[in-house]
Amino acid sequence: MTDSPILATRPTLNPYLVAIRLVLQRLRWDLRLESFRSRRRIRAFRDRHAGRKAVILCNGPSLLRTDFDRLAASDAFVFGLNKVNLLFDKTALRPHAIVAVNKYVIEQNADFFRSTPIDLFLDSDALAGVGARDNIAYLHSTALSRFARDCSVSIYQGYTVTFVALQLAYHMGFTDVALVGCDHSFSQKGPANLAVVAGERDADHFDPNYFAGGVKWQLPDLAQSEASYLMAREVFEASGRRIVNCTDGGQLEVYARQRLEDFLSRG
Repeated sequence: MTDSPILATRPTLNPYLVAIRLVLQRLRWDLRLESFRSRRRIRAFRDRHAGRKAVILCNGPSLLRTDFDRLAASDAFVFGLNKVNLLFDKTALRPHAIVAVNKYVIEQNADFFRSTPIDLFLDSDALAGVGARDNIAYLHSTALSRFARDCSVSIYQGYTVTFVALQLAYHMGFTDVALVGCDHSFSQKGPANLAVVAGERDADHFDPNYFAGGVKWQLPDLAQSEASYLMAREVFEASGRRIVNCTDGGQLEVYARQRLEDFLSRG
C-alpha cells in the first residue's frame, strides 16, 4: 500500500541523519522565547502533587460509564485528553489539566484551547495556531523512545496521548494513577497512523462527533501504544508507584484492574 506511513519512511537506517534531525528540531524550538517560558512553567509542576492520586480521562466510549459525580467529589487530580471538552455538556466535572499533542486534534479544537482557563499541555507545534497564554505549557516532542520522568526538556509521544499524560503525572509526583475510558480497541481498521477522513459519526470515542463530518484523524497504533504502556508501568513500578486500569471493559490488560470507587477510597 503506497500511502502507508510505514513505506513513507527511508528504507535505510542512518544514525547520522537521525541525530541531525533531532538536534535541528530541538534547536528550532529552543530559539523561540516560548520555549523558555514553557520550560519554566513545566519545571514549576515538578513534584507539585507528590504522593497524591490522579485519574486520566481517556477517550473511549466506556468513558461515559464513569461515575463522574464520585470522581468530582474526590480529591483526585483529573487529567483530560484531547477533546475532553465534548464531555462538558454531560457532567459538571472539569479536569484540572488537559493534554493534547496530535496535530489534527489541536487544529480541530483550537478555539477551545484559545479560550479555556484550564491548564493545558500542548505539543510545541501548536504554538502557531493556539498562541501563547498563561495557562498553556508547550511540550517538545522527541523521537527518542523513552519515558520522560522530567518533562521540562522533551517528551516521547508513544503513539498515544495517554502516554504523554502518564509522563506528566510522574513529573508532577503522583504515586497512584488510574485510567478510565481506555478501551484500547477501535472498530475502524487500517494501517497504523494512517491519516483518514472521518465518516458521519464516530463509534470509537465517547462522543459521536469526536471525529466526524469529514475531518481528518489518524488510525491508532495499538501495538506501539501497548509497548509505551509497558514502558510507563516499568518506570512507575521501579519508583514504587503504580498505574491501574479502572476502565469499565476495554481491551487493555497491561495494568492491574481496579474499580474506580476502590481506587478513590483506598488510602
